[in-house]
Amino acid sequence: MSVQPGQRARLAGGLLLWYGVLGGALAWAVHLIVAWGVDELTCATGSTHVGAVPLRLVVTLAVVLPALATVGSLLAAGLAWRRIRQDGEDRSVSRTRMLAVVGIWLNLLFLTIIVLGGAALLVLAPC
Repeated sequence: MSVQPGQRARLAGGLLLWYGVLGGALAWAVHLIVAWGVDELTCATGSTHVGAVPLRLVVTLAVVLPALATVGSLLAAGLAWRRIRQDGEDRSVSRTRMLAVVGIWLNLLFLTIIVLGGAALLVLAPC
């Protein structure tokens, strides 16, 4: 007698898997728009503050938070891969395994991009 997961469990597992696959890409897009965009717009106005917050702090947060979201996405993809690697070989299991592996590699790539882009933003003078 096998126990089938409920609708909510399948939905949560599916959402977790898609977060594992696409989370790093979305975090990188947020990093790109916020970190580089805020830096460019703030420097174009001749200021070194965004409101009352120093530009360096805003850029640091725009690097660290997307990097943490990408690490979370990497962990979600790894968890999905660990859960599915011992299951059978039906079509849905193979697709899930492939998505988990793609998520792991994509998140490693996007984490590298965020860290290297963040290093450029944080090492070089903001304006």
